[in-house]
Amino acid sequence: MPIVAQSTETTDWVSRFADEVIEESERRAPGKPVVVASGLSPSGPIHLGNLREVMTPHLVADEIRRRGHQVRHLISWDDYDRYRKVPAGIAGVDESWAEHIGKPLTSVPAPKGSSHPNWAEHFKAAMIESLAELGVEFDGISQTAQYTSGVYREQILHAIKHRGDIDAILGQYRTKKGPAKKQGQKPVDEAELEAAEGSGAAGEDDGSSTAAGYFPYKPYCGNCEKDLTTVTSYDDDSTELTYACTACGFSETVRLNEFNRGKLVWKVDWPMRWAYEGVVFEPSGVDHSSPGSSFQVGGQIVGIFGGKQPIGPMYAFVGISGMAKMSSSRGGVPTPADALKIMEPQLLRWLYARRRPNQSFKVAFDQEIQRLYDEWDRLDAKVADGSVLPADAAAHARAVRTAAGELPRTVRPLPYRTLASVADITAGHEDQALRILSELDPEAPLTSLDEARPRYDKAEAWINTHVPADQRTIVRDEPDGELLKSLDEASRQSLRLLLDGLAGHWSLDGLTHLVYGVPKVQAGFSADATPKELPPEIKTAQRSFFALLYHLLVGRDTGPRLPTLLLAVGQERVRALLGE
Repeated sequence: MPIVAQSTETTDWVSRFADEVIEESERRAPGKPVVVASGLSPSGPIHLGNLREVMTPHLVADEIRRRGHQVRHLISWDDYDRYRKVPAGIAGVDESWAEHIGKPLTSVPAPKGSSHPNWAEHFKAAMIESLAELGVEFDGISQTAQYTSGVYREQILHAIKHRGDIDAILGQYRTKKGPAKKQGQKPVDEAELEAAEGSGAAGEDDGSSTAAGYFPYKPYCGNCEKDLTTVTSYDDDSTELTYACTACGFSETVRLNEFNRGKLVWKVDWPMRWAYEGVVFEPSGVDHSSPGSSFQVGGQIVGIFGGKQPIGPMYAFVGISGMAKMSSSRGGVPTPADALKIMEPQLLRWLYARRRPNQSFKVAFDQEIQRLYDEWDRLDAKVADGSVLPADAAAHARAVRTAAGELPRTVRPLPYRTLASVADITAGHEDQALRILSELDPEAPLTSLDEARPRYDKAEAWINTHVPADQRTIVRDEPDGELLKSLDEASRQSLRLLLDGLAGHWSLDGLTHLVYGVPKVQAGFSADATPKELPPEIKTAQRSFFALLYHLLVGRDTGPRLPTLLLAVGQERVRALLGE
């Protein structure tokens, strides 16, 4: 179905940026495709914080496409960055990988067991697969390919020719050296050796002073491939450059106008690419937006290359429920692939679309995911009945479809918490899961689990991977005779009321009405009485009744929602466990 441009989507942050980007692109390069950009370093798992670097320009690019404009979303894979350290928590990687520190990421072996040719390709592949599932259209650019093929040769020579101008800009922001160093402070040369890493905070390297003066370019060693090199001389006329490697002692003289084994330092590399690609829009993280950081400094350096700084909103960090700020260098952080195992692409897109870039948010891997899904389903219902607010409608539209069309979705999107409970109780038995789910709505029974997929599979994956074993639901094999014998008359009456109503209320809605209604009826009220019509003690009675049922059914104080649990256990077994 064709997408109608700018229907109810004129009040959200995406539309406002699209307006600004289209106008700026026409001013800079009239008649040419709009260029937006992202940069990702495959130095380790590309996590959900990095995904914001992609989703922010993707959403803007997609809005521009909806309006009928040509647009390119570039993703620069910073795979020619140096390998800085061995990340923790990555399977198939041990301290022996430390021997590769200083090499380009594409020259480092992939983790053991990987089918990919090198470290960078291993981590790129997982991200590319996730972006396809999320409906993100992009043009990928390998910086290894760009540098080693000589694409940037003129830009490199231009930067070196104007190194004095670059040094003067950078000098405005450098911390002035005092007479003494603080205890534990890194020496200048060590700090500089931890060179740029594309889109991470470690990418703040601005080059170093050498025997050749300030030099914004780092050769990779022709012997050991590492960037632990020092330029010892350079001739502007011949472009003859001599460097020495402090790692292996190798030294050589090359002509830079025909040499392709090195790269510009990060604070020069990024603005060079803005100019080269004609980037109009590229966001940056808060670590790149402070005074003296790469985005600010790049705004001045880009002019040396004849370009302009992109429109660049700062984006806030993305967190995980129960986890601190993510870092790919530490390893063990959730990736988009991890999120897509437990949630549909629409939900993940919505989390990034509904918040302005400068607003932080969390992706839930704990119980909070059930609340998020409830919120999403309520939004879906409001869209369907026309009661949704314009900004919410815009975020929903951006979540469920792109300019290319609608993303695949679950045919029968049953509540996530219900699906999770069923998956928990049935422990992988699909026939039992289908039996329970088909009884949720007797008037329109589910006929195949495929109707509930992929949402059912996502909920099952969440139960199996993120719910601790001691919180899983195990239905009792035998009645709790001691507990049943100890019950007082009121408790026995509550169980009798429930058992008498089972047959006539055997559906999700019916059982919900029944279990909430039993304490009301016991207290002399109608089962249909609303909370406003009831005294506060009814809630206390309901909680006590629910706790009793959980103990008798699963031997715990809590568990899945009782109506779902009762359906899962089945009438015959419920009656047996409740002492009938």
